[in-house]
Amino acid sequence: MKIIAYGIRDDEKPYLDKWSEENSDVEVESTGKLLDESTVDQAKGADGVVTYQQKPYTAAVLDKLGSFGIKFLSLRNVGVDNVDADAAKRNNIQVTNVPAYSPQAIAEFTVTELMRLLRRTPTFDRKQANGDLRWAPDIADELNQMTVGVFATGRIGRAAIQIYKGFGAKVIAYDIFHNPELEKEGIYVDSPDELYAKSDVLSIHAPATKENEHMLNDDAFSKMKDGVYILNPARGTLVDTDALIRALDSGKIAGAALDVYEDEVGIFNTDFGSFDKIPDERLKNLMKRENVLVTPHIAFYTKRAVRNMVYFAMDANKSLIQTGKSDKLVKL
Repeated sequence: MKIIAYGIRDDEKPYLDKWSEENSDVEVESTGKLLDESTVDQAKGADGVVTYQQKPYTAAVLDKLGSFGIKFLSLRNVGVDNVDADAAKRNNIQVTNVPAYSPQAIAEFTVTELMRLLRRTPTFDRKQANGDLRWAPDIADELNQMTVGVFATGRIGRAAIQIYKGFGAKVIAYDIFHNPELEKEGIYVDSPDELYAKSDVLSIHAPATKENEHMLNDDAFSKMKDGVYILNPARGTLVDTDALIRALDSGKIAGAALDVYEDEVGIFNTDFGSFDKIPDERLKNLMKRENVLVTPHIAFYTKRAVRNMVYFAMDANKSLIQTGKSDKLVKL
């Protein structure tokens, strides 16, 4: 049995090598290149494909895999919105993902960024770098005095809720699907609008779907409290960037922490050599602001999470090849 793993980064390689040692009955081929029309031919002869990327898994790529007789595609990430579902079905390709590689990693990072915003640490970093050790006027807020609205209460949202509670914050939440334990606590509100109206901090943990694209837009921001904080470690397409900039300019939004960006593909995880060479003016606009924290999609990026992404995807692909089943199958 043979599995080809695409897009293997240097930090993933030790975990892939370890998995290969522990699964000597599998021939593992790996490449640092992403799976696209220029590399798909490398999969010929494999029984399954493991991959991770932000660019689309196009119909042309999936048709080619189907022509090779490959029926198993395992993603090392959660999102499957970049998979051409019709092409996958047409070629009878089963797709798995890694629904939970480390919810705690993302939740911890989200709250870390919020605390940086509330305690004005970017401003103090700048002041101290310039020899200014004065406190005023940059007085902070306390999380224990705030209401945090959590949008989506899946694994990551629930992990974040536990941390917010640990700080003593009041937590409310919105989700179409109510978690039974959270339901008992009575934290759910009835609508996104109610969540917006009552929250001092909005913590977004929703997947990217057609229905929620640009869910945070001018209309949504207008329904929020003045001075709200926006946290998005989920998907860039959830936020209308132009509307966010307008709300920051007006002061409606006191601060934002963005680990994702709607035009991040080809930009994040790239070294441009200097700030000026970053080819996105809206992104640079946000990065220049002391009340906006932009990070290049690193909330997940811990040793535990990377190990789990490799192991869970490889295990799922092997299981599909051997049995045609996996507990991580995605319904496209």
